[in-house]
Amino acid sequence: MSVGGGHRIGEFARRVGVTPELLRAWEQRYGLLRPVRTPGGFRLYGEQDAERVARMRQALDEGLSAAEAARAALETAPSPDRLIDDARARLIGAIESYDEAGVQVALDDGLAAFGLEAFVRDLILPTLIAVGRGWEQGRVEISQEHFASNLIRGRLLSLARLWGRGAGPLALLACAPGEQHDISLLAFGLILRSYGWRILYLGADTPLSTLEETARTTGPAVIVLVTFDAELVDAEGAALRRLARTAPLRLSGPGASPDLTGQLRVRRLDGDLIEAAHEVATMTNG
Repeated sequence: MSVGGGHRIGEFARRVGVTPELLRAWEQRYGLLRPVRTPGGFRLYGEQDAERVARMRQALDEGLSAAEAARAALETAPSPDRLIDDARARLIGAIESYDEAGVQVALDDGLAAFGLEAFVRDLILPTLIAVGRGWEQGRVEISQEHFASNLIRGRLLSLARLWGRGAGPLALLACAPGEQHDISLLAFGLILRSYGWRILYLGADTPLSTLEETARTTGPAVIVLVTFDAELVDAEGAALRRLARTAPLRLSGPGASPDLTGQLRVRRLDGDLIEAAHEVATMTNG
Protein backbone atom coordinates (compact mmCIF):
# COMPACT_ATOMS: atom_id res chain seq x y z
CA MET A 1 0.00 0.00 0.00
CA SER A 2 1.29 3.46 -0.92
CA VAL A 3 0.73 6.14 1.72
CA GLY A 4 1.61 9.82 1.47
CA GLY A 5 4.33 9.55 -1.17
CA GLY A 6 6.08 6.49 0.38
CA HIS A 7 5.45 2.74 0.35
CA ARG A 8 4.82 0.16 3.04
CA ILE A 9 7.37 -2.63 3.15
CA GLY A 10 5.36 -5.13 1.08
CA GLU A 11 4.79 -2.85 -1.90
CA PHE A 12 8.29 -1.44 -1.63
CA ALA A 13 9.74 -4.96 -1.73
CA ARG A 14 7.79 -5.70 -4.92
CA ARG A 15 9.00 -2.46 -6.51
CA VAL A 16 12.68 -3.10 -5.81
CA GLY A 17 12.64 -6.88 -6.32
CA VAL A 18 13.94 -7.84 -2.87
CA THR A 19 12.05 -9.79 -0.22
CA PRO A 20 10.76 -7.88 2.83
CA GLU A 21 12.83 -10.11 5.10
CA LEU A 22 16.07 -9.26 3.29
CA LEU A 23 15.21 -5.56 3.23
CA ARG A 24 14.67 -5.59 6.98
CA ALA A 25 18.01 -7.34 7.46
CA TRP A 26 19.81 -4.74 5.32
CA GLU A 27 18.11 -1.97 7.27
CA GLN A 28 18.96 -3.40 10.70
CA ARG A 29 22.51 -4.56 9.95
CA TYR A 30 23.80 -1.84 7.64
CA GLY A 31 21.44 1.13 7.94
CA LEU A 32 20.77 0.90 4.22
CA LEU A 33 17.13 1.99 4.45
CA ARG A 34 15.87 5.09 6.23
CA PRO A 35 12.07 4.91 6.40
CA VAL A 36 9.91 7.64 7.84
CA ARG A 37 7.00 7.01 10.16
CA THR A 38 3.46 8.23 9.51
CA PRO A 39 1.42 9.68 12.39
CA GLY A 40 -0.17 6.22 12.60
CA GLY A 41 3.21 4.56 13.13
CA PHE A 42 3.64 2.96 9.69
CA ARG A 43 7.14 2.84 8.21
CA LEU A 44 7.29 4.25 4.69
CA TYR A 45 10.09 3.76 2.16
CA GLY A 46 10.81 6.30 -0.57
CA GLU A 47 12.81 6.86 -3.74
CA GLN A 48 16.11 7.38 -1.95
CA ASP A 49 15.70 3.99 -0.28
CA ALA A 50 15.00 2.45 -3.67
CA GLU A 51 18.15 4.01 -5.11
CA ARG A 52 20.29 2.60 -2.28
CA VAL A 53 18.77 -0.85 -2.77
CA ALA A 54 19.56 -0.67 -6.49
CA ARG A 55 23.17 0.31 -5.77
CA MET A 56 23.49 -2.49 -3.22
CA ARG A 57 22.15 -5.09 -5.66
CA GLN A 58 24.57 -3.89 -8.32
CA ALA A 59 27.49 -4.15 -5.89
CA LEU A 60 26.42 -7.68 -4.90
CA ASP A 61 26.27 -8.66 -8.57
CA GLU A 62 29.84 -7.41 -8.91
CA GLY A 63 30.96 -9.90 -6.25
CA LEU A 64 31.16 -7.75 -3.12
CA SER A 65 30.09 -9.14 0.24
CA ALA A 66 26.87 -7.83 1.74
CA ALA A 67 28.75 -5.56 4.15
CA GLU A 68 30.98 -4.22 1.38
CA ALA A 69 28.02 -3.73 -0.95
CA ALA A 70 26.10 -1.80 1.70
CA ARG A 71 29.11 0.40 2.38
CA ALA A 72 29.48 1.11 -1.34
CA ALA A 73 25.77 1.88 -1.70
CA LEU A 74 25.90 4.35 1.17
CA GLU A 75 29.15 5.97 0.06
CA THR A 76 27.77 6.70 -3.41
CA ALA A 77 24.65 8.40 -2.10
CA PRO A 78 23.27 11.31 -4.13
CA SER A 79 24.77 14.77 -3.62
CA PRO A 80 22.95 17.29 -1.39
CA ASP A 81 21.80 19.16 -4.49
CA ARG A 82 20.32 15.97 -5.90
CA LEU A 83 18.56 15.26 -2.60
CA ILE A 84 17.06 18.76 -2.55
CA ASP A 85 15.94 18.43 -6.18
CA ASP A 86 14.33 15.07 -5.44
CA ALA A 87 12.59 16.42 -2.33
CA ARG A 88 11.27 19.41 -4.28
CA ALA A 89 9.99 17.20 -7.10
CA ARG A 90 8.29 14.94 -4.57
CA LEU A 91 6.62 17.87 -2.84
CA ILE A 92 5.45 19.44 -6.10
CA GLY A 93 4.12 16.08 -7.27
CA ALA A 94 2.06 15.71 -4.11
CA ILE A 95 0.73 19.26 -4.53
CA GLU A 96 -0.26 18.68 -8.14
CA SER A 97 -2.19 15.52 -7.18
CA TYR A 98 -3.87 17.18 -4.16
CA ASP A 99 -2.24 14.56 -1.95
CA GLU A 100 -2.37 16.13 1.51
CA ALA A 101 -0.72 13.17 3.23
CA GLY A 102 2.00 13.18 0.59
CA VAL A 103 2.66 16.89 1.16
CA GLN A 104 2.91 16.37 4.91
CA VAL A 105 5.30 13.43 4.58
CA ALA A 106 7.46 15.38 2.10
CA LEU A 107 7.59 18.28 4.57
CA ASP A 108 8.44 15.91 7.44
CA ASP A 109 11.25 14.33 5.45
CA GLY A 110 12.60 17.65 4.21
CA LEU A 111 12.79 19.21 7.65
CA ALA A 112 14.43 16.12 9.13
CA ALA A 113 16.92 15.75 6.28
CA PHE A 114 18.01 19.33 5.64
CA GLY A 115 17.48 21.35 8.82
CA LEU A 116 15.46 24.53 9.17
CA GLU A 117 17.47 26.92 6.99
CA ALA A 118 17.78 24.63 3.97
CA PHE A 119 14.19 23.46 4.48
CA VAL A 120 13.00 27.06 4.12
CA ARG A 121 15.51 28.34 1.57
CA ASP A 122 15.87 25.32 -0.72
CA LEU A 123 12.57 23.46 -0.38
CA ILE A 124 9.68 25.65 0.78
CA LEU A 125 10.34 28.92 -1.04
CA PRO A 126 11.43 27.42 -4.40
CA THR A 127 8.40 25.11 -4.34
CA LEU A 128 6.03 28.02 -3.82
CA ILE A 129 7.77 30.00 -6.56
CA ALA A 130 7.53 27.04 -8.94
CA VAL A 131 3.84 26.54 -8.18
CA GLY A 132 3.14 30.25 -8.64
CA ARG A 133 5.03 30.34 -11.92
CA GLY A 134 3.16 27.24 -13.07
CA TRP A 135 -0.12 28.99 -12.36
CA GLU A 136 0.99 32.07 -14.34
CA GLN A 137 1.90 29.81 -17.27
CA GLY A 138 -1.35 27.85 -17.11
CA ARG A 139 0.27 24.58 -16.01
CA VAL A 140 -1.02 24.72 -12.43
CA GLU A 141 -4.58 25.37 -11.29
CA ILE A 142 -5.27 28.21 -8.86
CA SER A 143 -6.80 25.58 -6.57
CA GLN A 144 -3.44 23.78 -6.47
CA GLU A 145 -1.68 27.02 -5.59
CA HIS A 146 -4.14 27.64 -2.74
CA PHE A 147 -3.83 24.01 -1.63
CA ALA A 148 -0.03 24.31 -1.46
CA SER A 149 -0.03 27.69 0.28
CA ASN A 150 -2.52 26.61 2.94
CA LEU A 151 -0.66 23.41 3.81
CA ILE A 152 2.78 25.01 3.85
CA ARG A 153 1.55 27.99 5.84
CA GLY A 154 0.00 25.57 8.33
CA ARG A 155 3.29 23.73 8.70
CA LEU A 156 5.23 26.95 9.32
CA LEU A 157 2.67 28.03 11.92
CA SER A 158 3.04 24.69 13.68
CA LEU A 159 6.82 25.23 13.84
CA ALA A 160 6.20 28.72 15.21
CA ARG A 161 4.32 27.48 18.27
CA LEU A 162 5.53 29.27 21.44
CA TRP A 163 8.15 31.25 19.50
CA GLY A 164 7.45 34.20 21.77
CA ARG A 165 8.91 32.44 24.80
CA GLY A 166 12.42 32.94 26.10
CA ALA A 167 14.69 35.77 27.18
CA GLY A 168 16.03 36.96 23.83
CA PRO A 169 15.28 40.27 22.12
CA LEU A 170 11.79 40.71 20.74
CA ALA A 171 10.98 41.13 17.02
CA LEU A 172 7.57 42.49 16.03
CA LEU A 173 6.58 41.17 12.59
CA ALA A 174 3.63 42.23 10.43
CA CYS A 175 2.37 42.64 6.88
CA ALA A 176 1.22 46.09 5.80
CA PRO A 177 -2.47 46.94 5.44
CA GLY A 178 -4.07 45.03 2.58
CA GLU A 179 -1.19 42.56 2.29
CA GLN A 180 -2.35 38.94 2.70
CA HIS A 181 0.79 37.02 1.70
CA ASP A 182 2.66 36.21 4.87
CA ILE A 183 4.46 32.92 4.21
CA SER A 184 7.84 34.56 3.62
CA LEU A 185 7.43 36.58 6.83
CA LEU A 186 6.60 33.42 8.77
CA ALA A 187 9.72 31.77 7.37
CA PHE A 188 11.81 34.82 8.26
CA GLY A 189 10.48 34.70 11.81
CA LEU A 190 11.40 31.03 12.18
CA ILE A 191 14.96 31.69 11.06
CA LEU A 192 15.26 34.69 13.37
CA ARG A 193 13.90 32.55 16.21
CA SER A 194 16.75 30.08 15.59
CA TYR A 195 19.14 32.89 16.63
CA GLY A 196 17.43 33.08 20.02
CA TRP A 197 15.06 35.96 19.30
CA ARG A 198 11.47 36.05 20.51
CA ILE A 199 8.78 36.64 17.90
CA LEU A 200 5.57 38.63 18.22
CA TYR A 201 3.68 37.98 15.01
CA LEU A 202 0.72 40.12 13.95
CA GLY A 203 0.44 38.59 10.48
CA ALA A 204 -1.39 39.76 7.39
CA ASP A 205 -3.22 43.04 6.81
CA THR A 206 -2.09 44.84 9.97
CA PRO A 207 -3.21 48.48 10.39
CA LEU A 208 -0.24 50.74 11.06
CA SER A 209 -2.03 52.25 14.07
CA THR A 210 -2.34 48.77 15.59
CA LEU A 211 1.32 48.06 14.87
CA GLU A 212 2.39 51.33 16.53
CA GLU A 213 0.23 50.68 19.59
CA THR A 214 1.64 47.15 19.93
CA ALA A 215 5.18 48.45 19.61
CA ARG A 216 4.62 51.02 22.36
CA THR A 217 3.19 48.31 24.62
CA THR A 218 5.80 45.61 24.04
CA GLY A 219 9.01 47.57 23.31
CA PRO A 220 10.45 45.37 20.55
CA ALA A 221 14.11 45.47 19.58
CA VAL A 222 13.04 45.65 15.94
CA ILE A 223 9.90 45.97 13.83
CA VAL A 224 9.80 44.22 10.45
CA LEU A 225 7.04 45.28 8.09
CA VAL A 226 6.42 43.60 4.73
CA THR A 227 4.72 45.48 1.91
CA PHE A 228 4.13 44.76 -1.75
CA ASP A 229 2.61 48.18 -2.43
CA ALA A 230 5.00 51.09 -3.00
CA GLU A 231 2.10 53.56 -3.04
CA LEU A 232 1.17 52.52 0.49
CA VAL A 233 4.68 53.18 1.75
CA ASP A 234 4.65 56.57 0.08
CA ALA A 235 1.16 57.50 1.33
CA GLU A 236 1.81 56.36 4.90
CA GLY A 237 5.17 58.06 5.26
CA ALA A 238 4.19 60.05 8.36
CA ALA A 239 2.81 56.96 10.11
CA LEU A 240 5.93 54.97 9.26
CA ARG A 241 8.19 57.72 10.61
CA ARG A 242 6.23 57.67 13.88
CA LEU A 243 6.53 53.90 13.97
CA ALA A 244 10.29 54.12 13.43
CA ARG A 245 10.56 56.36 16.49
CA THR A 246 9.10 53.63 18.71
CA ALA A 247 11.66 50.99 17.67
CA PRO A 248 14.14 50.34 14.85
CA LEU A 249 12.04 49.71 11.71
CA ARG A 250 12.96 47.46 8.80
CA LEU A 251 10.86 47.42 5.63
CA SER A 252 10.87 44.46 3.27
CA GLY A 253 9.10 43.32 0.11
CA PRO A 254 8.69 44.76 -3.39
CA GLY A 255 6.91 47.84 -2.07
CA ALA A 256 9.94 48.85 0.00
CA SER A 257 12.07 50.34 -2.75
CA PRO A 258 15.50 51.78 -1.90
CA ASP A 259 14.32 55.25 -2.92
CA LEU A 260 11.31 55.20 -0.60
CA THR A 261 13.15 53.71 2.36
CA GLY A 262 15.86 56.30 1.79
CA GLN A 263 13.29 59.09 1.95
CA LEU A 264 11.86 57.63 5.16
CA ARG A 265 15.35 57.09 6.58
CA VAL A 266 14.60 53.50 7.53
CA ARG A 267 16.53 50.41 6.58
CA ARG A 268 15.43 47.97 3.92
CA LEU A 269 15.76 44.21 4.17
CA ASP A 270 16.36 42.70 0.77
CA GLY A 271 17.73 39.56 -0.85
CA ASP A 272 17.71 36.14 0.72
CA LEU A 273 15.52 35.95 3.82
CA ILE A 274 18.19 33.83 5.54
CA GLU A 275 20.64 36.69 5.10
CA ALA A 276 17.98 39.17 6.20
CA ALA A 277 17.38 37.21 9.39
CA HIS A 278 21.12 37.10 10.04
CA GLU A 279 21.31 40.87 9.49
CA VAL A 280 18.54 41.51 12.01
CA ALA A 281 19.92 38.96 14.48
CA THR A 282 23.29 40.73 14.55
CA MET A 283 21.95 44.29 14.40
CA THR A 284 22.89 46.99 16.79
CA ASN A 285 20.52 49.95 17.00
CA GLY A 286 19.41 52.42 14.34
